[in-house]
Amino acid sequence: MGAFISCVAASCAGQLPQPGFTEVAYTTAADPVKAEPAKAEPMGAEKVVTYNKDIAPIIYQNCSSCHRAGEVAPFTLLSYADAKKRAKQIALVTENRVMPPWKADEGAEKFADAHLLSMDEIARIRQWAATGAPEGNKADLPPAPKFAQGWQNGEPDAVFQPTEAYNLAAEGDDVYRCYVIPTDYTQDRYVSAMEVRPGNRAVVHHVIAYLDTSGKAREKDAADPGPGYTSFGGIGVTPAGSLGGWAPGLVPRLAAAGEGILLPKGSDIVLQVHYHKSGKPETDLTKIGVYFTKGAVDKRIRSMMVLNPLLRIPAGDANYTTSAQRTVRDDITVLSVTPHMHLLGKDMEVSAKLPDGDEKKLVHINDWDFNWQMIYGLKKPMKLPAGSQVNLTARYDNSTDNVLNPTNPPRTVTWGEQTTDEMCIAFLFYTVDSEHLTKGETAVKENGGIGGGALAGVSPALRQMAVRLFDKDGDGKLNEEERQAALDWWRKNGTPAAPNN
Repeated sequence: MGAFISCVAASCAGQLPQPGFTEVAYTTAADPVKAEPAKAEPMGAEKVVTYNKDIAPIIYQNCSSCHRAGEVAPFTLLSYADAKKRAKQIALVTENRVMPPWKADEGAEKFADAHLLSMDEIARIRQWAATGAPEGNKADLPPAPKFAQGWQNGEPDAVFQPTEAYNLAAEGDDVYRCYVIPTDYTQDRYVSAMEVRPGNRAVVHHVIAYLDTSGKAREKDAADPGPGYTSFGGIGVTPAGSLGGWAPGLVPRLAAAGEGILLPKGSDIVLQVHYHKSGKPETDLTKIGVYFTKGAVDKRIRSMMVLNPLLRIPAGDANYTTSAQRTVRDDITVLSVTPHMHLLGKDMEVSAKLPDGDEKKLVHINDWDFNWQMIYGLKKPMKLPAGSQVNLTARYDNSTDNVLNPTNPPRTVTWGEQTTDEMCIAFLFYTVDSEHLTKGETAVKENGGIGGGALAGVSPALRQMAVRLFDKDGDGKLNEEERQAALDWWRKNGTPAAPNN
């Protein structure tokens, strides 16, 4: 479902509590568990592995969508000649699971768009490379894959793009550029899918379309020269939601009939584009196509975070562990899950414990990579009854052994938007079983408590403490400035002990 709210939908800034969920809790602890990379078993030596019969089907299915002309990969993999000259490299990166970029420990049996090679496939590639990368019988070669040249779901109902192209320098750090695009709709709309058309596939790494109803993204845009503004991780403001996202290999899919993502009237689309520089000056003008729902919408696709905004990762800790929990208040149907951390992340597991004690795994990322964040759309949506507890466990490496650590020497790291900060979130995208908009039966939004932002999920006891300490205007709740002050204090001093009453 391409309309699933994307990689970091409402990321890095947070949302109000949503229907179907109650409070969040989180803990931290030391944990020596370390995920080991998968090891492929060798194939029998008697079998001759050839490109045309054995390897081409694997590459066509899992690699060629990115490894083709004009795409983000640095070389093509569409012919025997392409593969032969890189046979040893292909064997190495597949055995180490660097490629194809699929980070969940389960594949097509559970998730859409999965590119997880089986142990047998890895062994075939290794044996093929080790035996001289033979071509084999040309009659065994399957047809080369064909890729859509236009919009994959047909002509969109609306197309949005920035007002001008962005000029990207030849070298340097990656850029996260946010383009503010008004919609000017006078009524709420529902979106079935969003499709991204990168303007320059050689440098566009991934794209997320956030929604802003506050006007604050416009203020950031006005303060930053050139088209858009730069913001790592999230968009620097609390988003009202997201239309979805794109990364190489993800296929935009229309939502099921009667389901859709709300596009509030008057919303601005904040299109965040992650650029990876190519070594020469480039320009880009990425656009998105929006497909509105056809017919009546009975269920709104909603998103909710399971998060720990109070993480505090000590300098030098190579295996800092944190957890978070959220209780499901209503019967819901989970459509997808999207983990999110920054550069110190090692692994994250998200599961659900049902009221009867049964455990259901949603997703496990055992080799986190910020550059390959994915929407893990469930082929079979998962039912979670009221009272289920969604559990998140995440680990981080804040040591000098982590080559991605942005700070050397390491420093204590807390929650934040910057490259040197961290986050701990899993986004669940779901529908509420009892909601039937066509009958006027709307899921009731929970009381927002102290409001949105990263403190939305804090336990009631800590909410009360925060209000007592940081409610400067005496109105009994925290505004955005007061919430930020509370969060800043907790980042600096650590999570306070919850009061007993």
